[in-house]
Amino acid sequence: MPTSRRSAEHAWRLLWLAVIGLSLLAGGCASQRSSGRYAQTHDGAPSRAIDLASIKDAVPRDEPPSRYGNPQSYVVRGKRYHTATSSQGYSERGIASWYGTKFHGHRTSSGDIYDMYRMSAAHKTLPLPTYARVTNLKNGKSVIVKINDRGPFHENRLIDLSYAAAARLDILGEGTGLVEVTAIDPSRPQKPVPQKRIAPSLPKVATTAQTSLTQEPALYLQLGAFSSRGNAERLRSKLSGLQLPSPPHIISASVNAQPVYRVRIGPLDTIESADRLTQLLADHGIHDPHVIVD
Repeated sequence: MPTSRRSAEHAWRLLWLAVIGLSLLAGGCASQRSSGRYAQTHDGAPSRAIDLASIKDAVPRDEPPSRYGNPQSYVVRGKRYHTATSSQGYSERGIASWYGTKFHGHRTSSGDIYDMYRMSAAHKTLPLPTYARVTNLKNGKSVIVKINDRGPFHENRLIDLSYAAAARLDILGEGTGLVEVTAIDPSRPQKPVPQKRIAPSLPKVATTAQTSLTQEPALYLQLGAFSSRGNAERLRSKLSGLQLPSPPHIISASVNAQPVYRVRIGPLDTIESADRLTQLLADHGIHDPHVIVD
């Protein structure tokens, strides 16, 4: 074979091997990255610690509604959510989660850029922006956040906190926490909220001093609310064949002078047990139970 031809073939082989090597390298990098909008596949905490004392609460102020974050309704994963027209009087208890590095630096639903080191949050239905006080019901810690994003789109979750807000509330370690979310009227000055003392576990007969402490919150799943007790009984009967952590019970109440019968399961030991129960119920055709924190 002529020397020039052998040299040309050798050069082509080297080029082909180089192309294969680059393809494998690119494939290896791609395995660490998301194929969607975000560079990371999984969310997480930053590698450097933060000085919590330097992270201040969001300062409530009057702002116009977001041009982009307040559609009348929207659909995520096949479920439709309806945006509230006002946050006035809103207060709800539920499960908080948090989000961090995966979303840091990306645009939120309101148009703001997400900064995990600032006091912000995501909510599925409150108008954007809404300022809210979030209180950890287990330790009494409280922060003020600006709700400027949509989410969390996970069963049983009420609010998604920024990394900084979750750190201030001390829920980073467990990943979730039981919280109370109360909307703030920016036109009214906010008074500091005293930190609550939490009773670790009270004996059956509490002393006078102990009764002044805040007790641990109790977690339930509410599977339905009916105006007819018969319908509530039928749902409870439907659940009788399932292996539940505790038997479902019916709570009678009155709303606007009308009877309401609520079917609940609990109290549940942990948020993880509530998540497992939610999946079990979904497998049997019972979807979207409502989280109740008493």
